[in-house]
Amino acid sequence: MSTVDDMAEMPVQLPRDPKNAAEARSRYFNSGNAFNIKLPPVRGRIFRDEPCEALRMVATGFILCDQSDQMECGFPATTPLLLARYAVVKAGGALDTTLAATASIWYMIKGKASLTLSDEKVSLSKGDVFLLPGGIESMIIADEDSLFWAVGNDPQLKFDASAPITGVNAAVEFVHYPADEIAHQLDVVYSSNANTSTSGHALIFSAERTEAARNITPTMTLSLNTLKPKSEQPPHKHNSAAITLVIAGDPAYSMVGGQKCDWSPWATLVTPPAAKHSHHNEGSTRAEFLIVQDGGFYYHARTMGFEFF
Repeated sequence: MSTVDDMAEMPVQLPRDPKNAAEARSRYFNSGNAFNIKLPPVRGRIFRDEPCEALRMVATGFILCDQSDQMECGFPATTPLLLARYAVVKAGGALDTTLAATASIWYMIKGKASLTLSDEKVSLSKGDVFLLPGGIESMIIADEDSLFWAVGNDPQLKFDASAPITGVNAAVEFVHYPADEIAHQLDVVYSSNANTSTSGHALIFSAERTEAARNITPTMTLSLNTLKPKSEQPPHKHNSAAITLVIAGDPAYSMVGGQKCDWSPWATLVTPPAAKHSHHNEGSTRAEFLIVQDGGFYYHARTMGFEFF
């Protein structure tokens, strides 16, 4: 019997007299101490040093936007379930892009390269977006110095010690969104009126396998958002975390949890889950920013929690 008066202060309870190894592995908590887990919050921040390092194009490899230390997370992570990184591929070099993720979303910042995945090969250029399934060998070979930004759900798989499913039962397959097609589709959206229930003019990426969910993967969403000159997206919140790549906007900034985050070229912005935030374009040209969220989880669970303030 425990000598602690408040069950919230009780330590974990062990089995009294386990008869075998399976029983010995059991642990017991209670309604007081099981739900008072205190984890460090996800930090709202903007990564500026990492893109500056990437733009120097020193060597082929990845530059992570990692804040696992602040979250006391045992593996690299930008948010608990997502990891953003920059990928440098020097001219004539090759980068192995086979990631231990369900999928990764890629944007080409500069350069010219080709991507091979199984028996498929595509040419890549500035402004292209592509979706890579995890667990399948893939490679980027650069014709000239090339730079990419990518977000994968690697931390999600690390958290529950799982591996990507490949083949016909895979959740995603390789998809290429060329820059000229993206520009056309965005113009179609931008030329239409947005009503008060929408969050501005944004192009939402999806794929054949995930069309019904209107997401790019079962758990991740991808949108190319815009802000007209001298405009702003009103303060709002959602339960998903968001990782944003600044594509264009001068000057522009975001407010995240009361903190002003000034944009800089190719910076990565982290918006914590449920944080009040807004985006502001003070320039005379259209602002554009690419946003990856772990929104698929919350859509599926009916807990997205989007609302304007």
